[in-house]
Amino acid sequence: MSNRIYNILFHTHTISGIFISLALYVIFFAGSFSFFRDEINSWERNEPLAVGWKLEEMDFDKVLDSLETNESLINRDITFNQYYDEQRLSMNISPPKNDKPKESGRRRRGTFKYLNTQDLNTYDYKSSYSIGEFLYRLHFFAQLNFFGRSGYLLAGIIAFFFLFAVVTGVLVHWKKIISNFFMFRPKASVKNLWTDAHTALGILGLPYQFIFALTGVYLIVGLTIMSPAIVKFIYEDSTEKAYDDFGFNSPEYAFSGETLSTDFSINRLLNETKEKWPKFDIRTTEIYNYRDQNMHVKFKGKADFDINFASAGSITYKVATGEVVSEMSPFEEVPYLEGARAVIKRLHFGDFGGIAVKLIYFILGMVTCFVIISGVMIWLVARDKKSVAPVKRKFNAWLVWFYLAGCLSMYPVTALTFVMVKIGLQDPDMDRVSFIFQTYFWSWLLLTLLFTFLKNNALTNKWTLILGGAMGLMVPLANGLFTGNWLWISWIKGYSDILLIDAFWLISSIGTLIIGLKIKLEKPVSLKSGKMIPA
Repeated sequence: MSNRIYNILFHTHTISGIFISLALYVIFFAGSFSFFRDEINSWERNEPLAVGWKLEEMDFDKVLDSLETNESLINRDITFNQYYDEQRLSMNISPPKNDKPKESGRRRRGTFKYLNTQDLNTYDYKSSYSIGEFLYRLHFFAQLNFFGRSGYLLAGIIAFFFLFAVVTGVLVHWKKIISNFFMFRPKASVKNLWTDAHTALGILGLPYQFIFALTGVYLIVGLTIMSPAIVKFIYEDSTEKAYDDFGFNSPEYAFSGETLSTDFSINRLLNETKEKWPKFDIRTTEIYNYRDQNMHVKFKGKADFDINFASAGSITYKVATGEVVSEMSPFEEVPYLEGARAVIKRLHFGDFGGIAVKLIYFILGMVTCFVIISGVMIWLVARDKKSVAPVKRKFNAWLVWFYLAGCLSMYPVTALTFVMVKIGLQDPDMDRVSFIFQTYFWSWLLLTLLFTFLKNNALTNKWTLILGGAMGLMVPLANGLFTGNWLWISWIKGYSDILLIDAFWLISSIGTLIIGLKIKLEKPVSLKSGKMIPA
């Protein structure tokens, strides 16, 4: 590689990294917590995963009878989706197919609710909102969708630049990628210290970072940029045609208008499916034309990851006759499109290997956050020289003060929000969305501004660790006081998901408190003395 190409790659890697550093840190920090989204929701709602929480264990006949006491389900399509491992699943009920349009020409809208598989209580989106959902959506900036999908678009741009930074970083370090990995000079200059840490941890987490950069680009850029263009120019603005080709649309079963003359049981069809495919993990149940003569029931899901990593399966019954009208085995080789989509989702969401994989993903996510921070510090130290104009040095220093304050404040803010949802959301009628938004964003803004104007990166690092550790210790305490599920109680009752969250905050908080208390502060050196940061 010539010096010219090397310099181009080096500077584009640096500039792209600085440009996206703060936003990328938010994505990885929130995304790392999102791996435990299901466990966080169980902890917050005090709804542990007990026997019978799965969709495939639900008594469909009882659920449908319960729903019909509130509104008629006749001639409607009903869909149950269990996207996550939690007691609540999503439920969509279409308007009646024989419903005549109103005078305005519009038909009655369908119903969307969350259904608890244990007690059959239903919730709307706001009453079911949680800190787990908040962090999951924060990692792709859903809260910034002020103009259409503007938040998704921003996350897609960040993911693309991150992929670019990963590739250019590998090319820049390629010749010394092995030797640099084993090099660590804690007693050398500040720049060498940050450089060694950045390089070693960057190489360690390289496969993880590349996977998430690539899959993130696919999931976000494909959704916000490529899909609309493909629909417009290839499918002539026909979303239905595009969905048909990509397999998103469900098959159409004509509404006959005749009431089903025979008795039926969804549970019986479910049991037949489980007998046919004992290790089939059912995640979706679609009921078409409920109680109509042409009523159909479809079960969709996948095989366990250790049986078939990229799997997708479904089976459809005609209720009147009980015959199977279509099926796709989850244990056989799936079509390329379905397989590719399944692999990308499994790699991105880490839904294989259980808690062990989630913990590994979380640790690598935190390592990536450190790589981002160290890259920013390398950039600052390299430009904190007398040869650089004072105005530029001052701007660089303020920029990094703000970056570090915004990034490192996420830890105490997240711990505070966990505590507050236990204390402040005991009333089921409260606006959960507004409460979580205001608690998180206002405290984040306050700490970011506070640490920015203190103008001391070491102080920011020390006190965000101490504050985060102190607040984190209160998480299991708040849970025990308000629910009675102390750590030992969760252990005895087998509430592994609730225990995991309490144990995580307890262990991580003790660790960060110890580290924070051991950090020694040095007085920041003024600009006139030659440096903007402590030595």
